[in-house]
Amino acid sequence: MSLYIQYLEEIETRKNELGLHPKPIDSADLLSEIIEQIKDEGHEHRADSLNFFIYNTLPGTTSAAGVKAKFLKEIILGEATVAEISADFAFELLSHMKGGPSIEVLLDLVIDGTDAAIAKQAADVLKTQVFLYDADTARLKAAFEKGCPICKDILESYAKAEFFTNLPEIDAKIDVVAFIAGEGDISTDLLSPGNQAHSRADRELHGQCMITPEAQQEIAALQKKHPNAKVMLIAEKGTMGVGSSRMSGVNNVALWAGKQASPYVPFINIAPVVAGTNGISPIFLTTVGVTGGIGLDLKNWVKKTDEAGNVVKDENGDPVLEEAYSVATGTVLTIDTKAKKLYNGDQELVDVASAFTPQKVEFMKAGGSYAVVFGKKLQTLAAETLGVEAPLVYAPAKEISIEGQGLTAVEKIFNRNAVGVASEANLHAGSDVRVKVNIVGSQDTTGPMTAQELEAMAASTISSDVDAGYQSGCHTASVWDKKAQANIPKLMKFMNDFGLITARDPKGDYHAMTDVIHKVLNDLTIDDRAIIIGGDSHTRMSKGVAFGADSGTVGLALATGEATMPIPESVKVTFKGKMASHMDFRDVVHATQAQMLKQFGGENVFQGRIIEVHIGTLLADQAFTFTDWTAEMKAKASICISNDETLIESIELAKSRIQIMIDKGMDNAAKTLAGLIKLADERIAGIKSGEQPALAPDNNAKYHAEVLVDLDQIAEPMIADPDVNNDDVSKRYTHDVIRPVSFYEGRPVDLGFVGSCMVHKGDMQIIAQMLRNLEKQGEITFKAPLVVAPPTYNIVDELKAEGDWAILEKYAGFVFDDANPKGEARTKYDNILYLERPGCNLCMGNQEKAEPGDTVIATSTRLFQGRVVADSAEKKGESLLGSTPLVVLSAILGRFPTIAEYTAAVEGIDLTRFAPPSEELTTEPSAEPVRIVG
Repeated sequence: MSLYIQYLEEIETRKNELGLHPKPIDSADLLSEIIEQIKDEGHEHRADSLNFFIYNTLPGTTSAAGVKAKFLKEIILGEATVAEISADFAFELLSHMKGGPSIEVLLDLVIDGTDAAIAKQAADVLKTQVFLYDADTARLKAAFEKGCPICKDILESYAKAEFFTNLPEIDAKIDVVAFIAGEGDISTDLLSPGNQAHSRADRELHGQCMITPEAQQEIAALQKKHPNAKVMLIAEKGTMGVGSSRMSGVNNVALWAGKQASPYVPFINIAPVVAGTNGISPIFLTTVGVTGGIGLDLKNWVKKTDEAGNVVKDENGDPVLEEAYSVATGTVLTIDTKAKKLYNGDQELVDVASAFTPQKVEFMKAGGSYAVVFGKKLQTLAAETLGVEAPLVYAPAKEISIEGQGLTAVEKIFNRNAVGVASEANLHAGSDVRVKVNIVGSQDTTGPMTAQELEAMAASTISSDVDAGYQSGCHTASVWDKKAQANIPKLMKFMNDFGLITARDPKGDYHAMTDVIHKVLNDLTIDDRAIIIGGDSHTRMSKGVAFGADSGTVGLALATGEATMPIPESVKVTFKGKMASHMDFRDVVHATQAQMLKQFGGENVFQGRIIEVHIGTLLADQAFTFTDWTAEMKAKASICISNDETLIESIELAKSRIQIMIDKGMDNAAKTLAGLIKLADERIAGIKSGEQPALAPDNNAKYHAEVLVDLDQIAEPMIADPDVNNDDVSKRYTHDVIRPVSFYEGRPVDLGFVGSCMVHKGDMQIIAQMLRNLEKQGEITFKAPLVVAPPTYNIVDELKAEGDWAILEKYAGFVFDDANPKGEARTKYDNILYLERPGCNLCMGNQEKAEPGDTVIATSTRLFQGRVVADSAEKKGESLLGSTPLVVLSAILGRFPTIAEYTAAVEGIDLTRFAPPSEELTTEPSAEPVRIVG
């Protein structure tokens, strides 16, 4: 059977079973067959084949794009004739293919062709393109140096950035019609559910899962009623896009409420408008910028004050909010992009200048941030090639340097990695900076989209500026079902070919490693001054500064080795007092959130900022528990300030784990992992010599706020509660409700979960020790299921060698088997211990879930509605978050313990200890600039 007939069968299946259009074509073999049918003027499928060729073929570096570009070249040169595709139309189609094969064809026509008119037309198209890579620019430069006048003309256009300046300006006024997508914080799970992760690369199919079918119909109805307005999705009384960056969430919003990027590329939409009472989550806002969208901070609910100006509080001590203006669904508003204000008719509602900074306006004008990033690089290269100074076209980067003010840790990292900065002085928070990215991580449920993004931006290999890139397999580790089997091997091959270290070997030579991505990246980061970009909100390393990012920003970092962002403000977190022996460090983490909110009257000073936590002597594995949680604190990122000895020990530990990866056969031809060990040795030598001590802020650095956590106040285990029955919907699922365990005394627990990135080897040892202690008291029975998913295979191997795995297996009713992995997700749980494969498991929610309506106590980070546990008809599911010993004891008892039961159960167990640093972890400011990159 021909590929085309198979494609028609797939089309019928999608249409009849799913109500969808034909899937876009990325296969060279299928498109080649389609082209042959186009050439045959009497072919029965010719008309449809033309339509598929023109309107349904993916651009960039897909294999289909290569075939399409080649055929268009034949049409332009007169070697093939298609009545419906003139030479002019062929050039237009090439102009929408973004790069890769299309650029190669255009350069062929300019440099190697003999027809001057065709060369000029090709040059005119090239002048509009920005996705050129080293091979393209090297070819253009070589032809210019040989005296090619038309190549000089192209370079002069690039040097002027005419590909940007010739674009139309954004509209002065944009009408929007409000659609309240939800009340309270809106997780990206609402926009792109984790349990539908398998379909993210199929944009039209994935779009069906956004919010609800009813919401989709309501959006469509608003568009029909207000054809000249854009639908604006709103988080009423909350923040839009918390939890993760999730490019698929923005893609879904754009699919339903944006505009088509190109008439010749289906289901790729851009320029959505999203808003929230408390604005947009920082990492989600970055994703909005990728599409040239608009993210508004509405401030439409404000704290109520009395006559004396004091904030009025409710019976729970929370500020009472009152509505400043209405954004009810159906309300038509106007964004004045020049005045940077939001209006209802003539009434000014709020200043929205933060959404229309010069840089964000450029993203909107260019159709997304990628075009700006590539455009700036192309302009610089062209100017250098011509030996001229590039004119100031793009908004100048804001460079803030405050004389006499020291640097925070994040300011030091950004200055050290800055690229193309004009100022010789150190830069402070608020400065716009291009920075070198050291480590990049792609995770497996967003990875297929990252691969698409790389193809769309015509990238073919990882940037040489990146120290290491890693593709994980942890989000699909729990169940090796048909969806995973279809998606993951293709992803691993693509990323392995691209130059990343991959969890699974496409050739099958090394054992599949489903280790949690954040744990692997934490080990691959061997420099406390590194910048890390990862495709997950929990990309929060305890060395360096790490930013969770959308799949596209990950692709951009892999392709260019750079990222662009303002230097964030910092909040300093220090500790005092003594940690009680029965407390776990997870309790300190939760108490930090609670004490911060109390110190600042309910205001979350962490939101959108860097948390610089003075961790001192806590090793990277344990310190990661704090940095990981900062995603739920709504922080942009976190930095651990350690002393020299602890940093050296953490780097040595990372080296040993990288060596294990090498021993498994995971290193690539470029010897990336071996290179990391070399860099680690250099970093350790710098610390020991005193020339490059552990990263520390200057003692005169300026912070947005300083939080002092009192360990003496932490008397019992602390729990983060989704507060699912709060009368105020906006206060549910916020991660801000932190309660002591005594609040829950005797309350039933339906399932316990120890796993995800929030646990380390010590947590597994705690479980083993608790089981040993309890078996001395009699027979151990679980009155609720306990699911345990170790974060990494290394931990499993070490536990086996040390004897702790044996005690876990002794009481387990299920133990994972890599030779025979689960093919279906578990839907019912027995009251036993489940030892699951290393990976995300319940925390991700895309494969495994608790039973609907369960009360879950978990070590994970996710308490969002429907993530770990869905609601049932009778009861709301709730995922409460706590420490490992609390989870284990709760599962054994089938209820939350009393504080007396808890303290007895952990007596003699070495929990994760922590003591405040005895010395001040700051340094004297240097007289020399920190910057070393350029």
